[in-house]
Amino acid sequence: MKKNTDYTPQEQVQIQSAFDELMQSTYQKIDKDDQVIINKAFEVARDAHDGQRRKSGEPYIFHPIAVARIVAQDIGLGAVSIASALLHDTVEDTELSHDDIYQMFGEKISRIVRGLTKIKKLKPDKDLSLQAENFRKMILTLNEDVRVILIKIADRLHNMQTMDSMPRHKQEKIASETLYIYAPLAHKLGLYNIKSLLEDLGLKYTEPEIYKEIENKIEESKEEQERYIQSFTDIIKDSLQKEGLNFEIIGRFKSIFSIYRKMRTKKVSFEEVYDKFAIRIIYKSDRKNEKFLAWKIYSIVTDHFKPNPSRLRDWITNPKSTGYEALHTTVMGPEKKWVEVQIRSERMNEIAEKGYAAHYKYKHGEKEEIGIEGWLNKLKDLLENQDDNAVDFIEDFKLNLFAKEIFVLTPDGDVISLPKGATPLDFAYTIHTEVGAHCRGAIVNGKLVQLNYTLRSGDVVKIITSPNQKPKLNWLDFVVTGRAKTKIKAYLKQEQNDIIEEGKEILQRKLKQLKLKYNESTINKLVNFFNLKTSKDLFYNVGAGIIDNKMLKNFASAQSNVLFNFFKKKLRRKPSGFQVTKDDITLNYDTIVFGPDEQQLDYTLANCCNPIPGDEIFGFTTINEGIKVHKKDCPNALSLHSNYAYRILTARWIDSTKHDFIVHLKISGFDRPGMAKDITRLITDDEQLDMKNVNLKAQGGMFEGEISLYIKNTDHLKQVIKDLKNIEGVDKVERLK
Repeated sequence: MKKNTDYTPQEQVQIQSAFDELMQSTYQKIDKDDQVIINKAFEVARDAHDGQRRKSGEPYIFHPIAVARIVAQDIGLGAVSIASALLHDTVEDTELSHDDIYQMFGEKISRIVRGLTKIKKLKPDKDLSLQAENFRKMILTLNEDVRVILIKIADRLHNMQTMDSMPRHKQEKIASETLYIYAPLAHKLGLYNIKSLLEDLGLKYTEPEIYKEIENKIEESKEEQERYIQSFTDIIKDSLQKEGLNFEIIGRFKSIFSIYRKMRTKKVSFEEVYDKFAIRIIYKSDRKNEKFLAWKIYSIVTDHFKPNPSRLRDWITNPKSTGYEALHTTVMGPEKKWVEVQIRSERMNEIAEKGYAAHYKYKHGEKEEIGIEGWLNKLKDLLENQDDNAVDFIEDFKLNLFAKEIFVLTPDGDVISLPKGATPLDFAYTIHTEVGAHCRGAIVNGKLVQLNYTLRSGDVVKIITSPNQKPKLNWLDFVVTGRAKTKIKAYLKQEQNDIIEEGKEILQRKLKQLKLKYNESTINKLVNFFNLKTSKDLFYNVGAGIIDNKMLKNFASAQSNVLFNFFKKKLRRKPSGFQVTKDDITLNYDTIVFGPDEQQLDYTLANCCNPIPGDEIFGFTTINEGIKVHKKDCPNALSLHSNYAYRILTARWIDSTKHDFIVHLKISGFDRPGMAKDITRLITDDEQLDMKNVNLKAQGGMFEGEISLYIKNTDHLKQVIKDLKNIEGVDKVERLK
């Protein structure tokens, strides 16, 4: 093993001290075998990272030690995860290979380190924003070993805690990613403390002024907060003690981010946020009496303080899908201030603090780290449809991360957890894929309802099925669960493939009847004739009956030039300003124009909605990838218009054979009498073009200026530029972009 020669004696002491603190902070008691594994991982990581330093100048090894400490202390994972955290950057940043890790530490640790390295190496697809492809692949690792994601969250937390030395633009990028996916992931995994830290740090770097303002106001009111918490505690303390309860009361301000979110959603000031305080009552109890004592404490609290009945949350009877259990209520405290009161047993509190590890320690009564079976099973439904483009995948995934829960009942009384906003169709797919696929209606609380009916907690739902029913495209408009979306998309995709195959067979027969060859050349001509993008689009349109016999005959006629010349003559160019009549409407869209001047600009079609010729569209100016064209009903349209209105361009498909484009030319040369007249005569008389404006200036025997004119196509433009250059005295003519 290489000796650590690049650490100073003082740094060696500090590194060893940081590691000793890690060992002392382990949440689970580790035996001698565990100590050997962790010590070995530390020594390997320390020597491998020797000579590497972070941007702050400190030895790099402090980072994996800090990540391992978060894994041990804040998440409560065991030796395998702690060792993996210590080693998580070795394969990527040092000379060690995956084979080296496997040989030294075995299959489990090697698999986790490989998963972490895989995430780090991911590069987002060039056509996707927000690193959607990166996040998608990261989430797919959940299917392999959830500890990969838990360690990655710990890694992200420490990176967020040590970003001060980074450039501002990198801080914003990392903080935005954190708020977009890592904080919601931490929440869904039950890591509520880490989730709050990630949100606060995310706000610190995305909205630094707002963050500082709220932080200062919390600090200014710290003494008032402590006094208030003490006054609240004093009122209920005696009553709790008289009942023989063993408890502690903890009071705190809510997180900076949660206060900021309330200020933003309710459009109020810091002072107007009414429940900035949270009081937590944590009590000792055996498992048998936990629920009874929770309601007993609730009764005592509400004897002293009037509760808000709409704010009672019973997550003991129906725990959250993350395993979270507690009673929450909001009461009118001293000085007529609303206070949120959280009532938890020590076990419930540990699950709330440590999330996954604590939940499964209590559930299984063993220290082995066991995967989150329930949640992972739900995730697998979403992960099945890996062919989805990454943006759709992440949006569906985030939808399920953020969703609040409701609890509905089957006719037999079984409780089903669904996200808020769920419909009977979501319920049906949750029961079974086939039940969802054949669902034709639902009875909720004894009444027949539509499939898009919004369910509420306590509803009793019975699904009506029919063997003739099958999934429809519009179902995607109102289902909210990842499972339902995934299963519907999978069915529609298979149905689409079936139609494509059928369309291919139909087209072969029809072309034979029309005495046309079925080959690549003919297929390409058909694709161009009908303004489609691919041969698959052609086969689908034929199979679905969108392209019928009459349209195929028109194609055949065009190929033989019988009707082709007639239509070409009929659709010849009209004068500028010509209003298209019904007879001149065409489906032959081949070009997109942008803005009020309808300019031709470079663009790419957005993958999230795949617009095709004739769709209503708009342009969106991206930072790095030019103009992206989206359908007006694109799933991302609302978000883009809301957040980036200044980047939106009006756009429409046009038939270039019937449309004049506006072009701006810069012209210069040697001035002479009649120069302006010769230029305008050539454009308006010789070329018979319309000019939008002309602006020529002469000085010192030279002239220069700009001309805006309407032109048919690029070939015509080249000829006009050539003719202008032939005018006596004209030196340069160039198109302005």
